[in-house]
Amino acid sequence: MCDLGRLLGEAEIPVSEEAVQGLKLYHSMLLDWNTRMDLTSVSQQDMASRHFVDSLLPLKEKDLFPLGARVIDVGTGAGFPGLAIAIARPDCFVTLLEAQGKRCQFLRAVCGEMKIENAEVVQERAEVLGRMEGRRESYDRAIARAVAPLNVLCEYLLPFVRLGGLALCWKGPAAEEEMQDALFASSALGGEMGNIIVMPQGDIRHVVVPVKKIEKTLPQYPRKNGIPTKRPLKSGKK
Repeated sequence: MCDLGRLLGEAEIPVSEEAVQGLKLYHSMLLDWNTRMDLTSVSQQDMASRHFVDSLLPLKEKDLFPLGARVIDVGTGAGFPGLAIAIARPDCFVTLLEAQGKRCQFLRAVCGEMKIENAEVVQERAEVLGRMEGRRESYDRAIARAVAPLNVLCEYLLPFVRLGGLALCWKGPAAEEEMQDALFASSALGGEMGNIIVMPQGDIRHVVVPVKKIEKTLPQYPRKNGIPTKRPLKSGKK
C-alpha cells in the first residue's frame, strides 16, 4: 500500500509506529479477503486515505476519545472506523457491531490474527442490541461512518450512549443539509447536537458531528428493526 505512516504524519494524527504496522497488516488482510467477499468497493490506491486516515482523523481532537473510553461502532462493515481506532488506541475498548455474518467473520479473523484484545465483534442489529441490558446507555462513545442520514444515526447511536457521553457521526458535505431533521431527532432521543467539526484532508471535506447525551433515551427507542430507516424521526413525527 502507499506509505500509510507518511499519510498519517501529514494529517498530524497521533499514532505509534507499532499502530502503523498493525494498520498495515489489517489493510493487507482486507485486500486478501476482499477478493472473496464484498468488503469494500474503494480502490487499493485510495484505501489508505479514504478508509484508514478518514477513520483516524478524529483522534486529532483531544477530547473526542478520552483515555480508556468504551466505544461501540454501529454498522462497522469492514471495521471502519472502529477497528482502526482499536488498533491506534489500545487503551480504548471497541465493540464492532455488524449485522452481516461474513463481515463479522472477517473482523474476527483480523482480531485473531493480530491478537487484538481491546475489541469484540458482535453480530446483531443496532435496534436489538440497543435495548439490551449491559449495552444500553453504557458506552462513552457510539460512532458510525457512512451508515445513514444524521437523524437515523441519532436513533441508532444515542440509545447506546451513557449520560454525558457522545455519539460521533462521520459525514461528508451533506451534514449541513441533514441538520434540521437531526436537531429534532437528537432532542427526541435525549441528545444535544454539537458544532460540526471540520477535518479537511486534501481537497476532501470530512466532518464529524458530535451529539451529547444529556437525558436518558425514552424506552420506545430504538424502534423495531428497519423502522428508523423506513420512518426516520422528523419534525412533527415520532
